[in-house]
Amino acid sequence: MMRRIAVLDAPTNLGLRPPTSTSVPGCAKAPGALRDHDLLARLRARDAGCVTPPRYDPGDWRPGDGVCHAREIADYSLALAERIGSIIDRGEFPVVLGGDCSVLLGSALAMHRLGEAVGGRIGLVFVDGHSDFRHPGNASYVGAAAGEDLALVTGRGQADLAALEGRRPYFRDIDVVVLGIRAQDEYRLDLQAAGITTRPVPALRAEGAARTAQWAHEQLADCAGYWVHIDVDVLDPAVMPAVDAPDPGGIAFAELEILLAGLVDTPHCLGVELTVFDPDYDPDGSYAAEIVNTVVAGLAPVTAPEAVPPRLLSPRPTPSPRRGNGRGATAAERLAGRDGLDRAARLDGRDGPDRVDERGGDDLPESGVSDDQPAGVRSSVGAVADDEVTDAVAPAAEPNGAGEWPPAEPTGLAAQIAATVDREPVGPPASAGPGLLRRPAPPAETPPDRHEADSA
Repeated sequence: MMRRIAVLDAPTNLGLRPPTSTSVPGCAKAPGALRDHDLLARLRARDAGCVTPPRYDPGDWRPGDGVCHAREIADYSLALAERIGSIIDRGEFPVVLGGDCSVLLGSALAMHRLGEAVGGRIGLVFVDGHSDFRHPGNASYVGAAAGEDLALVTGRGQADLAALEGRRPYFRDIDVVVLGIRAQDEYRLDLQAAGITTRPVPALRAEGAARTAQWAHEQLADCAGYWVHIDVDVLDPAVMPAVDAPDPGGIAFAELEILLAGLVDTPHCLGVELTVFDPDYDPDGSYAAEIVNTVVAGLAPVTAPEAVPPRLLSPRPTPSPRRGNGRGATAAERLAGRDGLDRAARLDGRDGPDRVDERGGDDLPESGVSDDQPAGVRSSVGAVADDEVTDAVAPAAEPNGAGEWPPAEPTGLAAQIAATVDREPVGPPASAGPGLLRRPAPPAETPPDRHEADSA
């Protein structure tokens, strides 16, 4: 049977800096702008409503105060995780419309709860034009959570965001695949040193979007399932300038469509979120229409008659991943013809419109990895030129004490699910009945001093 999509709005701006001293970011308008182009009707999706965010008010925040809006983002993430959990409990496929990239914290919390419930690990496919990996260990200060979301969900940064409900990290480094960052991303060496698998734009384009989706499946073969994060600034500003931080060197709409189709064309993809589209830079709605066209086509495998409900993979060890032919590539080729590269024009890297980087990166020093970084790490990554594409995949490192993720001993219904792990993949989360993913909030604690950031 086909998988039913449930669309949930998450119109938060809390993770962005204000564009000017008298304005607020426009990403909160994105869900409405996308709905105006009949997104739900075209997806034949259930309307799962909206998680209303707290008021956007940076107040007197100053560098050194930790992440701006930290308390509000934490509260919002808990509420968002509840709603995502309830959608998955119904056996549906959540599509979360952000908002800025801080929505990933709520999704990550929901995925960690799910992993705990079934005694496995959930992975993350992070499709973004930027690594969003700024944290106290590699920058002089932090502030905008939308520029730090990947660092936070992998356990780096202040505990009131990186360790909600005492869970840290939400995703292990070796269970994350980063796709679409620019070749010269500021934190690319940090990602490699952490063991986070990456495929920047030149490599993604050289391999093809469909094959890249299949490759991402293989990197997460020992996870029980995975979540997909898509920031539309992965697109080149020549075709998508309506974002808070446009950066030349991105992919085309056709490539994003094929990539999305390949990523969701498996029952082990548990949901998708879309972030950072800013309708304030789209006065005639043309970019919103293009995004909707891409999302509808990209999610076609989810609602196809032959689609099956989401189910979780066994976490048993698997052989080393291999590149090449796979079901994801075939599905994407059916969708877009060959590998889609004939539809994706080679972009020339033209600059988008002048824009303040609302994530706070413009005030931060060049960080990356220090000069005393081991030579082996530096030489294995380096700059990736268009004529010298590399697939730099760091070896999977064992997590340290802070990164270990021992599943809680399951009881009751969760124990029944966990008991199937060594046999066939378990049924959809809905088979466990309502409430599988939802957990009561922990007792209120005194929030940590926001001036005291945790080290990575």
